Amino acid sequence: MTTFIFATGNAHKVREIREILQDVPAEILSMKEAGIETEIIENGTSFEENALIKARTIAGVLPEAYRDAIVLADDSGLEIDALNKEPGILSARYMGEDTPYTIKNNALLERMKDVPVPERTARFVCAVAAVRPDGSHHIVRETIEGKIGFEPRGENGFGYDPIFYLPDLSCSTAELPPEEKNAVSHRGKALRAMTAYLKSNLTP
Repeated sequence: MTTFIFATGNAHKVREIREILQDVPAEILSMKEAGIETEIIENGTSFEENALIKARTIAGVLPEAYRDAIVLADDSGLEIDALNKEPGILSARYMGEDTPYTIKNNALLERMKDVPVPERTARFVCAVAAVRPDGSHHIVRETIEGKIGFEPRGENGFGYDPIFYLPDLSCSTAELPPEEKNAVSHRGKALRAMTAYLKSNLTP
């Protein structure tokens, strides 16, 4: 069976990844579960560059037991058009990595308070990079379009989900049940696209 090691320490993200890939015949491990502790310097200028930096960094320090694993990494974030696509690739570090998302979300809502509905367009972006044991790589990018709401809504999801409103579904991504969110989300679409690409390497 193929092993995927996902370059993240975010427990919410790991759970979401496992839910999205639950039907994939592969073992999915986080960095921690694979016994990997290393610093990843995200100094890319795009989601794609940062995803590849993460994947290559972890691929370079794989324990012997996981030398045949495929390393996956994602870089994702929120782009708000009225704020010149902020917070963008700095989404996780916006206002500081340790700042609670309740504070980040309220700060963004305050900056957007006078922006009319038609101009509140935004999107979640997710780039997923895969690095194979031979060093070759592949990157996919997917998005979900929406608008910034006027107040946080919903208890599901994490991060910026409570302020990201989906007009077609009349709710925020934090109001969607996990299976519904995964079906439409940027990360769900990107992981499914990557899985389709890697399918030939998976052992049933």
